[in-house]
Amino acid sequence: MEKKKFQAYQKKGESKKIDEPSVETSSRRELRKAKRSENNEPKETFWVQIRMIPIWLRLILIILLIAIVAVIGLRVGYSYIGDGNPEDVLKKETWTHIIDIIKGKE
Repeated sequence: MEKKKFQAYQKKGESKKIDEPSVETSSRRELRKAKRSENNEPKETFWVQIRMIPIWLRLILIILLIAIVAVIGLRVGYSYIGDGNPEDVLKKETWTHIIDIIKGKE
């Protein structure tokens, strides 16, 4: 019974083989190949990216900005939150005192 149904489908032409390219696809392939062969010519360069700031200089600038922001944060934290003098933040004595407190020497 199933064999008869399969033969009926083949007679009606409803089952097509996928592997065989149709006339439309082969002509499309030919058009694509023709376009690719035309596009092999060297293209004009309209825009070239030129870095205004080199990468090594960008890294140095980022490190400097982080250091500046850290100093500003230290000054704000020590003067407004800690009720200290903002100039004392960068003195060596202040940091040795803080390290001594952390280590338990004072």
